[in-house]
Amino acid sequence: MTHPTTHPAPVPAPAPARGHRSVPLVLTDEVSAALADGDPVVALESNVITHGLPYPDNAATARKVEEAVRAGGAVPATIGIEGGRILVGMTDADIERFAATPGIPKVSSRDLPVVLASGGLGATTVASSLVAAELAGIAFFSSAGIGGVHRGAETTMDISSDLIQFTRSKVAVVCAGAKKILDLGLTMEFLETHCVPVISYGYDDFPAFYCRSSGLRAPHRLDDATQIARAVDAHWALGNPGGLLVTSPTREEDAIDGQDIEAAIGEALRGAERDGVRGGAVTKYVMRAVDRATEGRSATANMAVLIHTAEIGGRLAAAHARLRREENQ
Repeated sequence: MTHPTTHPAPVPAPAPARGHRSVPLVLTDEVSAALADGDPVVALESNVITHGLPYPDNAATARKVEEAVRAGGAVPATIGIEGGRILVGMTDADIERFAATPGIPKVSSRDLPVVLASGGLGATTVASSLVAAELAGIAFFSSAGIGGVHRGAETTMDISSDLIQFTRSKVAVVCAGAKKILDLGLTMEFLETHCVPVISYGYDDFPAFYCRSSGLRAPHRLDDATQIARAVDAHWALGNPGGLLVTSPTREEDAIDGQDIEAAIGEALRGAERDGVRGGAVTKYVMRAVDRATEGRSATANMAVLIHTAEIGGRLAAAHARLRREENQ
């Protein structure tokens, strides 16, 4: 069984297509043609362009991530917001513009209607990218790491909207787990409570971004891409309204040992509390502190995670597309 999607017809040039409830989507030629033909497509967030490395390294990294999706066998669709429309797939000029323009706001799913109404530029997060991906009919999304339940959430209620969006958008999320700065135990408990399947691809543990293991066992392990594709379709065939999470750890040569950064995380969190840093600003504050503590190794590892996970996402999306073709023959 296939889940409901909207597959816009191919167009000779990037042109508006209409999604659910007339949300304005602009698909590139390549993405539009791939969706129409049933070829694999992987959605990517644009926040990593605007809120990651400085220009021009951010543009170069975005292109490497897209190349990794292609290496996995799928078409990349980097998602952004511009002029009251959602861009599903970016041209090289789009990537350059987003990378070179300072001050583009980060847009989560709660912010989408406001930013679309205002008509400005916006960089999508995991949560908002999932909204756009489902509207466009894209079944897979890749990210280095998801948001989760923050440490101290029992008093702050600081829980990433990524987790909520997993329960709402029918998109399979491929990632390297969640950032180690989070409370990963509570993050896993949240996913279990909200019936979000977590599958580790070829690995026993739930990874922690640029650390291969969080120290927590994943609920399920599957070693075959076709099996994962079947699990994705079975999840939706069972009537579930949201997506599922597929994790794959970064390569051993790119990983950082978790114990090396735990002390830095603790110190950074105390610094954030002292400096009055709250909400979404905590992640950026702590990640920068960890980068300083690791003398730049964490930033390099971050880039490696992005690229590796994008290739895995392409591989899984390609397996899912093959399965769909076989079932429809």
